[in-house]
Amino acid sequence: MAKKVVVNKDVCISCGLCTTIAAEVFGFGDDGKAEVILGTDVVPADLEASVEEAASSCPVEAIVIE
Repeated sequence: MAKKVVVNKDVCISCGLCTTIAAEVFGFGDDGKAEVILGTDVVPADLEASVEEAASSCPVEAIVIE
């Protein structure tokens, strides 16, 4: 089953770990907060491991995988 990922911008502190770990998935928006840059919230199977690592590395748990 496909996994979906979102960034809770209310919690994000813009530390940049997610963009370092999974640059294909996360970037910074105009507001300076991390966001999903895939064009969709569905994570391709080949990027799931890096998204899970980014989520577990986020110091404020702003990345939610559904």
